[in-house]
Amino acid sequence: MAKKLLIGVAVVIAVLIAVVAMQPKDFKIERSAQTAAPAPIVYAQIADFHNWAAWSPWESLDPAMEKKFSGAPVGTGAVYDWSSQKKEAGTGRMTITDAKEPDHVAIKLEFIKPFEATNNVELKLTPTATGTSVNWAMTGERNFMMKAFGLFMNMDKMVGDDFEKGLTQLAAVSEAKAKAAAEQAGTAQPAEAAATPMPGAQAPATP
Repeated sequence: MAKKLLIGVAVVIAVLIAVVAMQPKDFKIERSAQTAAPAPIVYAQIADFHNWAAWSPWESLDPAMEKKFSGAPVGTGAVYDWSSQKKEAGTGRMTITDAKEPDHVAIKLEFIKPFEATNNVELKLTPTATGTSVNWAMTGERNFMMKAFGLFMNMDKMVGDDFEKGLTQLAAVSEAKAKAAAEQAGTAQPAEAAATPMPGAQAPATP
């Protein structure tokens, strides 16, 4: 009886391993959203890692998370390392490998803890009649453990939900920046006009 039980368990394990091994190696998770802000303002929130704290869906996972910025200050070559004791946030690094204003930002995303993985991320910006369309995509290869995890958890939904949250927050931040810039430009115009005398106007007399 025990022998048959062991054989049965071995068969189940073998079948499970085969099923896991047959899962697709490559993956792509992608989400898009619209914002009323112009592409250059949206790009500025993405190409500068210092700005991610205002909209990234993962920044709030651990308020005590350690952060380190290095490399270029903005755009290609910028590096952002993070380290957290919480497994939800983990430890990793992002490096901007290519940035073209205001079209796209490509990032090498390296997870170190609680698991190791290297993925490619790209955020594409497309101007529209009402603002900007933002597309956020992540691609990579799944190892055996990730394939097994995918049998029980929907990775596309988990990460996709985070992308959607981040895109919503990115839109809100970008639109606030655009509004502030427009208001500042509006208040600067009257002052500039007042400093320029109208044709025929006399300069004020000096004592």
